[in-house]
Amino acid sequence: MKDYKKYYIINETPDQVYIALTNPITLELWTGEEAVMSTEPGTEFSLWNGDIVGKNLEFVDGKKIVQEWYFGEQEPASIVTIILHEDKQRTSAELRHTNIPDEDYDDIVNGWNDSYFGALQAFYDI
Repeated sequence: MKDYKKYYIINETPDQVYIALTNPITLELWTGEEAVMSTEPGTEFSLWNGDIVGKNLEFVDGKKIVQEWYFGEQEPASIVTIILHEDKQRTSAELRHTNIPDEDYDDIVNGWNDSYFGALQAFYDI
């Protein structure tokens, strides 16, 4: 198991970035794929037409998202924490992803950098 941590700068306020990460309609706008999402802890989510699935654990409006990402029957759970910090009219998004299976690590890191936060950065840079 491996952990990954990185900061991403997004050219939008933390409140808007939070909406982009939690509202299914906005998620579909910047991902181009179907999204099932709720800000209700305990609900399951699905992104990129089911390529990413898991359970929503915690939300702090405009500031924090905590999710469990499913990798089969893996123990311990793989936890994603995104904390949004205001940074001069922009957002510094702090990502922590724990317990990534070794065999999935490179794909997950590339996904965060390209498809997830890379796409979100490009969406706000238009």
